[in-house]
Amino acid sequence: MMRVVKIGMFCLLLTVSNGVVTAQSQVGKIIQDAEYYILEAQNGQRWAAEDKLLDEKLATLRKKHGQPPNIVYILWDDMTFGAVGFPALQKNFGFTTPNLNRMAREGINFTRMYSEPSCTPTRVAFLTGRHPVRHGMGEVGMPHEMAGLRADEVTIAEVLSKEGYATAHFGKGHLGDIEESYPHNQGFDETLFTPMNQIISQWNRTGDAVGAARGFSPENYPADPYRLDNPGLIPTGLVMAIEGRKGEQGKEWETPTNESYRKMDPECEKRTVDFIRKNAKAGKPFFVEYWPNLLNLIKTYPKKSTQAGTMVSEEMQYLDAFVGDLMQELKRLGIAENTLVVAMADNGPMVHSPPPQFGMLSLMYRGGKGDFTEGGVRVPAFASWPGMIEPGQTVADIVHVTDLYTTFARLAGATKHIPGDRVIDGIDQTALLLNGDTHSRRDYVFIYAGHTLGATVKGRYKRHWLGSSEGASSGLPEAYYDLYVDTREDNPMLIPLIHTQGQFNRMRARHELMKKKYPDKKKAYGIPYTGLSNARPETKAIADHIRRNIKNMPFDVKEYLEFEIPGSKADPDFGK
Repeated sequence: MMRVVKIGMFCLLLTVSNGVVTAQSQVGKIIQDAEYYILEAQNGQRWAAEDKLLDEKLATLRKKHGQPPNIVYILWDDMTFGAVGFPALQKNFGFTTPNLNRMAREGINFTRMYSEPSCTPTRVAFLTGRHPVRHGMGEVGMPHEMAGLRADEVTIAEVLSKEGYATAHFGKGHLGDIEESYPHNQGFDETLFTPMNQIISQWNRTGDAVGAARGFSPENYPADPYRLDNPGLIPTGLVMAIEGRKGEQGKEWETPTNESYRKMDPECEKRTVDFIRKNAKAGKPFFVEYWPNLLNLIKTYPKKSTQAGTMVSEEMQYLDAFVGDLMQELKRLGIAENTLVVAMADNGPMVHSPPPQFGMLSLMYRGGKGDFTEGGVRVPAFASWPGMIEPGQTVADIVHVTDLYTTFARLAGATKHIPGDRVIDGIDQTALLLNGDTHSRRDYVFIYAGHTLGATVKGRYKRHWLGSSEGASSGLPEAYYDLYVDTREDNPMLIPLIHTQGQFNRMRARHELMKKKYPDKKKAYGIPYTGLSNARPETKAIADHIRRNIKNMPFDVKEYLEFEIPGSKADPDFGK
């Protein structure tokens, strides 16, 4: 006889045999956000039937290949939905991406993939399966950030590693500049990453010389007789890139120059392919993410390869070529049918104060990077898996970047390693991947602006929580939108959609109560760029600068580093 007793988030399986009781612990079910349970109550029986068939299909695949599927995840920056994956539209843009377009044509082209509004939040949302507000990572970091992703977050790399996967991260990191946030300290076996974003390409003497980073390199100027503070506002000791292995100290890779930055993406592409080849030969399942930096803010293009001739159109040619080469290599290695490839952008285009020559497109949705309007969070996204994903699919279901966390874990047979002591926002979308359009298990999204809830989407309708009209104080905000007929969120529908107000309010109440039950945490803080075996003297000096700065002040280093800057709850990205 067996009996299950629940204690907290765990279960005890009590087995009674010949009067003897034995106990075996079981991890409890994943804790989802409240809205999921509304949907599960109405669709749970159908989902359970689907899951049975999906499990049979995945078991057949594993038996055929002798291991769970490999997973490749490509994430690039700042692109609006429609800019790639639609050849007819690209006829009007002056560039094309034939390999990404082929990926969309031969697999799934997601038309409602939601990211977070900016780069760091999207990246940590994917890695943890959680909205960044839950672990204090809703802001875009700039040096010296003195902060980063907490060590107690459980990343997808950690989840898959426990199931026997080899894991690697190559490219942009942007998870923070402290040791615990380094990807090789967050579950990845191999890493080469930039702790910050693409703006590091101009933080050097060359960038200062061409006026891209004013005052960054004092050595470019005559001595300033009025300078009292050294280094003052300059983040000296900056580290451009770090390579590392799980359980080992990291090493600074190259030096913080534009010449070194230019080498980063080619090196990461090479390491990505080498990692795939090594594990294919060893017969070991792998998860690798390639997050190209792509944009070099002071690169010149004397010979254009696209009619548009912009930085984005030119650099997308390199990424597109890599995607084509990657797909061919998977076929050559004989692992294409056991490898899921997902490629997407991390947020909308940088339409607010973009650098010259960016050439970022703003199409059918209003806003871009940093905004909670659709233009900030609706991104191009594609999935390819020959033999498992039917080709030629255009999927209109809602998907959120956090869903990839839970879905990848399910495909790998690693769901049991997802922590059961916190809210996981990601929903298992295996049914959508393998069964196609209309099989999503999500019809909602909560969109944060930094750490403040900016908007809620439910199906085709959307409510803005920020930026409502003055009438909001009377309880009648002009904040309701029908995204089917107002893609740019220009014309709020007060009277036609006021019947949704109570329901949107209850959605928020459920969401906030779950946050109260499982409170948000702050991000981790610390001295930047520790844990490097080859740290330069100027990098080591960062800690001395910090201690020196507060030596005669009535607070300690910990209090100083963890102080929350006023206004930091809002997204500090590039404006709205």
